[in-house]
Amino acid sequence: MKARFGHVNLIARDWQRLAGFYERVFGCERLLPERDLFGRWLEESTGVLGAHIRGAHLRLPGCGEGGPTLEIFQYDKEGSALRPAINRPGLGHLAFAVEDVRAALDAVLAAGGGQVGELVSVDISGAGKITFVYAADPEGNIIELQHWHA
Repeated sequence: MKARFGHVNLIARDWQRLAGFYERVFGCERLLPERDLFGRWLEESTGVLGAHIRGAHLRLPGCGEGGPTLEIFQYDKEGSALRPAINRPGLGHLAFAVEDVRAALDAVLAAGGGQVGELVSVDISGAGKITFVYAADPEGNIIELQHWHA
């Protein structure tokens, strides 16, 4: 089987606000058409009665025209959720390579995000030196901001 990575999906409480955060802070680009999905096919595929999804795909920075996207959707009916945690099984974090980790963290904080841990620099045996910090978007999804030193 041959495969190609397609997208990562985040379910948002407010998809417009969350998409705007990723556009402003990381330079993601909204792709049209925006989605407004409903109908029996959606109920059948998701197993959610009365499912109605709104949202959009965002082109990830540095991935080019046909690259993978960040899909941000919002259901009209929310399911219950646990607070995201760095060590919870499932999606752990989204990582963005940045030139200046401190400046990227400041941008995340200025845009309504949060800081999860401390900014650190460490030598990884066989890989090189990395500076990184875990942060969170405005809805609590965890983001790694990283810079590998030459």
